[in-house]
Amino acid sequence: MTEDYRSMWADLGLDLDAHDALLGVLGKAYQDIYLSQKSRPEGMGYFDFVMSEVHGLRIKELLDEKAAGRKIVCSYCVFVPEEIVLAANATLVGLCSGADFATEDVEKLLPRNTCALIKSSFGFKLGKVCPYLESADMIVGENTCDGKKKAYETLGGLVDNLYVMDIPQMKSDQGRALLKAEYERFKTAMEALTGAAVTAESLKEGIRAVNAKRAAIHRLSSLRKADPSPISGLDALLANQVFFYDNPARFTESVNKICDELEKRIEAKHGVFPENTPRILVSGCPQAVPNWKLPMIVETAGAVIVGEESCVGERGTRNLTDESGETVDDMLDSIVNRYFKVDCAIFTPNPDRLAHIQEMVADYKADGVIHYGLQFCQPYLMEAIPVEKALEEKNIPCLRIETDYSMEDVGQLKTRVEAFVEQLK
Repeated sequence: MTEDYRSMWADLGLDLDAHDALLGVLGKAYQDIYLSQKSRPEGMGYFDFVMSEVHGLRIKELLDEKAAGRKIVCSYCVFVPEEIVLAANATLVGLCSGADFATEDVEKLLPRNTCALIKSSFGFKLGKVCPYLESADMIVGENTCDGKKKAYETLGGLVDNLYVMDIPQMKSDQGRALLKAEYERFKTAMEALTGAAVTAESLKEGIRAVNAKRAAIHRLSSLRKADPSPISGLDALLANQVFFYDNPARFTESVNKICDELEKRIEAKHGVFPENTPRILVSGCPQAVPNWKLPMIVETAGAVIVGEESCVGERGTRNLTDESGETVDDMLDSIVNRYFKVDCAIFTPNPDRLAHIQEMVADYKADGVIHYGLQFCQPYLMEAIPVEKALEEKNIPCLRIETDYSMEDVGQLKTRVEAFVEQLK
């Protein structure tokens, strides 16, 4: 980091020793996993800087916004509509939930066999190491899976600014009506938080800002269809992760800049891996910062990840919101229509997800699919079997992996992934 932020972290109530330990581990992991890559695009320097300052300069920016009267809203899920947050004069950022921390303390509040993502979110709070949590004026949870739904009951006793959003479980007229009602309730809550009314003008501006951000990441994704791939799966995942933290306009500009560079690489046939390197699509659970274990294993095993069918990936950013509405209600309908297309594993039945995986395999010319499931994440683990069956019926190789955030199974995973890559070759 370029300056000392310790007084800022202390004012936020962080445990400085624990936070130093966390940053030390993550800094070493980032050095070993990311900065050791060869032939990286120059534009990745921006994302390296973002990660180096993710608990520093970015937090200072958010605190400066708060000092100027803007509210900070933090969330755990892509179902929380950033368009509405921006329209109410607030900033939305994602929360820390991609590494094990304070596990012993967490297991005093949650069952041991709770999924790693939920336990991680509690660990960052109990361990007092997440400056985003401590900067938030509102923390938004959502009733997606049963684990989250019950965990928020406990989290509500640890924070005083938790808002829980209900999410439908079926793609039906009733489900859509529920989502519309919840987004209207969320709009009202945002207006109460900020004191700013969501107007047709502010909502249209919010939609355009988020659409521009998604369009930039779509552009990056489409360039990964080239062979040889102009960017590693690790670096593309990093851009998708930074999507949840960075200033929207700055992120959009930076992604488009790296896309300009990648287009030149494609024209020159300059790839990060040789042509005809086995191409893999990763499907399943989200991979939040700093969960880089699987892509590291895959790309050191001689394959390249060309797409993520994930909330931190194409599932979370696939569709844009229709910008043609002229009234707040019209635009809320458009927002509901956009988010209702997200094919999370919480939905039953969920045929759209199976179709999208197969579409992505074809679009990105993937040779095989790795289905990534977090231990005890029942929705995605349950869907892993029908996903594998559907892919096998199409003669698409699939490897099902179930893991957590620890490094204890790296050797076993490496052996399985290497065998899968050899099969693809």
